[in-house]
Amino acid sequence: MKKIFFYFLVLSIFPLNTFAKIVYIDLNLILNNSDVGKFVNSHIEKIKKENYSKYKQQENKLIEKEQLLISQKNILNEIEFNKKIVALTEEVKKYRSERKDSVDRINEIKIDYTKEILKSLNPIIAKYVDLNSISMVIPKKNIIVGRKNLDITDQIIKLLNDNIKKINL
Repeated sequence: MKKIFFYFLVLSIFPLNTFAKIVYIDLNLILNNSDVGKFVNSHIEKIKKENYSKYKQQENKLIEKEQLLISQKNILNEIEFNKKIVALTEEVKKYRSERKDSVDRINEIKIDYTKEILKSLNPIIAKYVDLNSISMVIPKKNIIVGRKNLDITDQIIKLLNDNIKKINL
């Protein structure tokens, strides 16, 4: 009887507060739908389009050279023809290398801008967590099923849009 009374007393004095407020956030949605995310994505798309048109022109020139070389196959002697094939092959290798480097640079730029956005986003999320007494924020990609009311993505997008419109590019 004393044990039951003791447990009852302890539980009534110290209420069980074992429920932690856990929410989740969709970072991809924030990176794509926030004002700063849209700004960065449009900048990257502009760079991609410029590179695409530049490399498409180079590719067309290489195709023309190849077709010209094929048409001259019977006219040129074998040594000259082989020299031109080697030269064209080197041009194609150079073209592919430059195009790959360009794609890699664009990916690096995207990663750098994403890091900048996330660096700006962390204090906003921390402030939101403190103001709303949230114990833990989990990325949505790690959630299988969750209530929609635990998703704070829209609130964070609004706060991010209020604080940051664009970053220096």
